[in-house]
Amino acid sequence: MIRFSLHCDRAHDFEGWFRSNDDFETQRKRGFVSCPECGSQKVEKALMAPAVSTSRKQEKVALAMGEQQRKMMAALKDLSEKVRENAENVGDKFAEEARKIHFGETEARGIYGAATIEEAKGLAEDGIEFMPLPVFPDDRN
Repeated sequence: MIRFSLHCDRAHDFEGWFRSNDDFETQRKRGFVSCPECGSQKVEKALMAPAVSTSRKQEKVALAMGEQQRKMMAALKDLSEKVRENAENVGDKFAEEARKIHFGETEARGIYGAATIEEAKGLAEDGIEFMPLPVFPDDRN
């Protein structure tokens, strides 16, 4: 699922979740996307800034976690490690490789790597499904 920041022609801002950019466009064209405040169906995607976490903020979060949150973070870290163990690291070629896989130009396989904000936006706009892989302070990959 992809979260889009949206706005209507009356300058109301809101968010919506969609399976892909194509899903958003299809629903918008069919009149299924409307502003929750005024009901306008003239809705467009707004520019989104990535959520950036600083080490200071991470330290505060780490200090505020209870036992249940620590267990969930450990499970998330284990899952992240399993993904890395069972997928190919394509480094900064992630967007290029994801497109090749999506369009059947290369074998389908699990990959991970790095992408710029612009590359990620392009993948989403092309309907290519992907998700961010969490990075933990002691990750070395």
